[in-house]
Amino acid sequence: MSAFEEMGALPEIGKAVEEMDWTLPTDVQAEAIPLILGGGDVLMAAETGSGKTGAFCLPIIQIVWETLKDIQQGKGKKIADGNPVSTKWALSFFDRGSAMAVSPDGLLCQSREQKEWHGCRSTKGVNGRGKYYYEATVTDEGLCRVGWSTQQAALDLGTDKYGFGFGGTGKKSNNKQFDNYGESFGINDTIGCYLDLDDGNIKFSKNGQDLGRAFTVPKNIIQAGLFASVVLKNAEMKFNFGEIDFKYPPDRGYVALCQTSKDYVINNLAKGGSSSSSQQSQKNAPQAIIIEPSRELAEQTLKQIQMFKKYIENPKIRELLVIGGVAAKDQIAALQSGVDIVVGTPGRLEDLISTGQLSLTQVRFFVLDEADGLLQQGYGELINRVHGQIPKVTSDGKRLQMVVCSATLHSFDVKKLAERLMHFPTWVDLKGEDAVPETVHHVVCIVDPRKDTQWHSLQRHVQTDGVHAKDNPRPTNTSSETFSEAIKLLKGEYIINAINEHKMDRCLIFCRTKLDCDNLERYFNILGKGARNPNNPYSCVCLHGDRKPHERKENLERFKRAEVKFLICTDVACRGIDITGMPYVINVTLPDEKSNYVHRIGRVGRAERMGLAISLVSAVPEKVWYHGCPSKGKNCWNTNLVENGGCCIWYNEMQYLADIEDHLNITIQQVDKEMKVPKDEFDGKVTYGQKKISSGISYQTHVAQMAPTVKELSSLETQAQTFFLKRHFIKEQVWAR
Repeated sequence: MSAFEEMGALPEIGKAVEEMDWTLPTDVQAEAIPLILGGGDVLMAAETGSGKTGAFCLPIIQIVWETLKDIQQGKGKKIADGNPVSTKWALSFFDRGSAMAVSPDGLLCQSREQKEWHGCRSTKGVNGRGKYYYEATVTDEGLCRVGWSTQQAALDLGTDKYGFGFGGTGKKSNNKQFDNYGESFGINDTIGCYLDLDDGNIKFSKNGQDLGRAFTVPKNIIQAGLFASVVLKNAEMKFNFGEIDFKYPPDRGYVALCQTSKDYVINNLAKGGSSSSSQQSQKNAPQAIIIEPSRELAEQTLKQIQMFKKYIENPKIRELLVIGGVAAKDQIAALQSGVDIVVGTPGRLEDLISTGQLSLTQVRFFVLDEADGLLQQGYGELINRVHGQIPKVTSDGKRLQMVVCSATLHSFDVKKLAERLMHFPTWVDLKGEDAVPETVHHVVCIVDPRKDTQWHSLQRHVQTDGVHAKDNPRPTNTSSETFSEAIKLLKGEYIINAINEHKMDRCLIFCRTKLDCDNLERYFNILGKGARNPNNPYSCVCLHGDRKPHERKENLERFKRAEVKFLICTDVACRGIDITGMPYVINVTLPDEKSNYVHRIGRVGRAERMGLAISLVSAVPEKVWYHGCPSKGKNCWNTNLVENGGCCIWYNEMQYLADIEDHLNITIQQVDKEMKVPKDEFDGKVTYGQKKISSGISYQTHVAQMAPTVKELSSLETQAQTFFLKRHFIKEQVWAR
């Protein structure tokens, strides 16, 4: 039995990980796997390369397989015995917010949450044709909003384009657009909700008084279908779908929802009482959604899943990669043929969910990998929206599980997300304080254009970013702009010095911007006499967001296959990507986030292999791009400073170096422009990229070195024991006489 099986993993999974040479689980896997298998929400943070992906993929694969096996054998658990919501119109017990309570008859709802809105939808909806009506009465003080929404809409009614609400403050709302409408309402008021699918109109009434048209509904939403909807904040409402007489009968031509022709009734797919066969029939509803911040990371996670499930059969688990740059029709076809686990990036996932191609009604695992990166990229609203559409209780009665992985759990944004979305999560924080592994040698090289004047006469140099195109930077000019331009030129030469000195044949090079990456790639190809030159000593590829998806994928694969020597990339593009056996990293510019320095240099020194990280640090401030413009830098050449309405800042690397050293509580060794790393600085000569054979000096030498100290310690111990005996034992014997 493997170590993973002892934690509860399937033998088939244990066999697969053994083939991957995973003898023992890593610390984060040992902590997180049992927690996820046990049904809990988990927040986890650990060092880069510590096995976080396996920590959530292994238990998810197992639980998804067990669920599919139950469905296959007809063991799908039925809940809500008698299934009252499937035979009459009512509020759904399942398509509701976590703090929304619904009465057993499904006609009264209440939320006592005072800070947040919680919503609910009806068990049935209408589409196609007809005019429909229902009533909602405020039965307790609080904030209410009622109306209509699609199955894809957020439960917070009126905050997206799929929901149409009328609130107690006298406002109508759609897609976060709140406009004056009708008048305010409160306790004991009855709101009539009208839906005219023939003309595409929605209107409301208050205590029988018609308030006029509120919304015009697009045709695509009419076809998708609309459900009676409500959202509350510390309030209570009672609903009447027509089973009993209305307090205020509707206008002529409108019928009660419960009288809708069956030809125009649609069921809420999040309703309870689904049998195993009905679960099985909804092929585009996966059991797990895993969101990744980049295409490369999504592809990497999918490959891990494919390796872990290698021996799992009957039923097989079907996984799908959902990313941009791939034909959407192929992904839709795969969804329609059936899928169990979806791994994807936010943009394409949102497209498929909003169009109804990807259903969230059977999701039982919602995973955010590199959550801090997702939030930094501005996907917080999307995460909230997707989470709001996932039923909090699955059709077989299991609670939605959420797993969040982050470089640091102490990020304010990550903490707020956990408080808002997760259910009593367990924190697995094995990262601790940032520290540099023993297998990583890291040095800095100070680039000072005032001392190194070779930039005065460079015949061939790297193309700079154009920040100083209008500043006339000449050697005779000693302005800050001239020295800033000189830094850009010198760094190109220092990179070549480092590559030549250490005979680098495999290196990851981090640039600050996509433009810097492109310029460096162009310079390498000039020096190497062409990108297609098979003997190019500086063969390289780029990895950043402006490259097309297929090119990014191909470039990464070429580097992994050692077809090129250098991968030039940005932080965002390379986030989370695991490249084994990396011997060298070069930081062209220090990151402005202290933790990113540790993440970058942590690319080397993995799997007990030695690695060297070299950082080029400017001795003077450098003027760089900092685009806040709508185009995000495309065709922007506004070199004014940000405070003057431009897109540039002065970048102070010496301050960032000081911050990093203070953060790590060390002084980083400096080397000169020749890039020679002293042999005795790191316990003798090592071969970067190869496994660390010994740490420090050999065993025999260590014993000889420690012998005098041990002998002295032994003598001191003897003296101490003798003193004790003389002072206490012998003294007592004399007294006894």
